[in-house]
Amino acid sequence: MLELQLRGEFIELDKLLKATGLADSGGQARALIAAGEVRVDGQVELRKTAKMRAGQVVEFGGQRVRVVAAA
Repeated sequence: MLELQLRGEFIELDKLLKATGLADSGGQARALIAAGEVRVDGQVELRKTAKMRAGQVVEFGGQRVRVVAAA
């Protein structure tokens, strides 16, 4: 499982996918979300700019990313 450390209070889902390399671009990230291919905490997430906060887990393509608070 990958970990993404927040720089602020949250990161938008499409930006998280791009930042972690799960999507090559923001456009691809938004398309994957719209297609229902991304899960947040086990549930399909269709909101492209959903705010991901510390403790949440994003899943796509067999990869999992845990969002962690900044140290």
